[in-house]
Amino acid sequence: MGNKNKTISFRVSQEKFETLREIAEERDLSLSAVFRDYVDLLVAHDGQVEVVPEHEVNERTSDETSFPPKVEVPKSFVREHERLELEAEHLREQLEEHKRYVTKLRQELDEHEDGEEVIQLEDLDGGEDEEDSPYRIGGGFDDSI
Repeated sequence: MGNKNKTISFRVSQEKFETLREIAEERDLSLSAVFRDYVDLLVAHDGQVEVVPEHEVNERTSDETSFPPKVEVPKSFVREHERLELEAEHLREQLEEHKRYVTKLRQELDEHEDGEEVIQLEDLDGGEDEEDSPYRIGGGFDDSI
């Protein structure tokens, strides 16, 4: 397909437009080149760009303020985070495996039910009284025989 350039358009006030044009003239650039450079910088730094006047850049030290701000994270925190990510991935895999197994069992049950009648044990036990049962457990034997 190729790499095609796209056009971005937006509106600014007349005052800001004049200021931008002056900046471009000071640097001996076209106004579009100023925006292309800014967009390239913005993309290169993942949107983390701070625009400051040139005289302020020289006054700042890297220790005073840096953009984007940097935070040191202990290695133990990073290791724990990585461990938790691995554990979460493992649990997701186990869940998927369990779902596949349950689906397989349901399919087997459906196939089994279609082929033959299933008799529940509760249905067999419920119809008879205990006294009518030919089997007796306990001391109710007749010793007179």
